[in-house]
Amino acid sequence: MEAIETAPEFAAAEKGSSLGKDAWFRLKKNRLAMICLWVFVAITVLCVGGLPAEKLGLIADPNAINLEDRSVGPSAEYWMGTDHIGRDIFSRILAGGRISLMVGFLATLVSMTIGVVYGSVAGFFGGRLDSVMMRIVDILYALPFMIFVIILTTFFGNKLWLLFIAIGAVEWLTMARIVRGQVMSLKKMEFVEAARSLGLGNWKLIFRHLIPNTLGPVIIYTTLTVPAVMLLESVLSFLGLGVMPPDSSWGTLIKEGADRMLTTPWLLIFPALFFSATLFCLNFLGDGLRDALDPKTSKD
Repeated sequence: MEAIETAPEFAAAEKGSSLGKDAWFRLKKNRLAMICLWVFVAITVLCVGGLPAEKLGLIADPNAINLEDRSVGPSAEYWMGTDHIGRDIFSRILAGGRISLMVGFLATLVSMTIGVVYGSVAGFFGGRLDSVMMRIVDILYALPFMIFVIILTTFFGNKLWLLFIAIGAVEWLTMARIVRGQVMSLKKMEFVEAARSLGLGNWKLIFRHLIPNTLGPVIIYTTLTVPAVMLLESVLSFLGLGVMPPDSSWGTLIKEGADRMLTTPWLLIFPALFFSATLFCLNFLGDGLRDALDPKTSKD
């Protein structure tokens, strides 16, 4: 008996593609988003790499005072000049960038964790529990944020961990509402009923099935939350409620530059350029991720 030959097109199964690969493929086609991604990576590596460079003596200590070189403009020795007490602006920008990026990412991580869990629980259980949890969110929205920060700094002093608490106590509210809306629509789908028929409990349904299916909007909003948190930290530092000397962030450097803008403009220009470039990159990257993860473009 002759063997039946298999058609070439059915000889090998077509290799599938995951959602992540499809999103990365679409993101790579967005030139502006990719340029912003690499610029942001370069700024982050430069800021993080500044710490070992300081220890090796490759760049100046950001807190080293040199009264002989006060208010020196950009030169071969001082690439971005010095401030009124002789501190190197380039090394201070790198040190300030580490704090600004750390506050931005850690505070966003805290707010994302709280918001995702809070919103998924409210959206899944619904009813009276959802109503009570959302009224709590409305009350927190109504609280004046600046007064909350002033009260914290009055009782505990200007400490870095207060920024995480103060910013995280506000930024998770919008995340909770986004996740709640996603979960309310997802819990009506067939895969949830299938999971229930297999005997999965409510908490396993939330953490194994519903939260993973909300990661698209969560990732998009997270990339937009990081620049918002960094901007908020800079405003607090500008007002003297954030990072305190001798530490510095981009917000404190911009404040120092604004105070001496007429005599030493480089104190304001260079920190503002780094800060603005980072914010622009994160916002454009967030827009690119939104387009890449949009289900409507999955057939492109």
